[in-house]
Amino acid sequence: MSFVSYFPGRGTVRETAYLEGEAKGRAEGEAKGILLVLEVRGIPVPADVRERVTTCTDLDRMDAWLERSRTVERAEDLFAEDPEVPGTTPEQA
Repeated sequence: MSFVSYFPGRGTVRETAYLEGEAKGRAEGEAKGILLVLEVRGIPVPADVRERVTTCTDLDRMDAWLERSRTVERAEDLFAEDPEVPGTTPEQA
């Protein structure tokens, strides 16, 4: 069985747009999953947390948030180990 590519070459505008759309769709699905887990657990999600989750495009980071969403006590705790969050450091995690 051979692999069939519908794109004539690498880096074409059509291929790039397709891959960006696919990544965006995966990120949206991850965000929905994270927010759903928090909702099912009865954890309120402030607007700033919802915005940060829904605008993130880093799938590895979102996977970590999804994993944490199963055990956090507050929605803000999703970001506890993220070094870019003001007021937290890797040593505090």
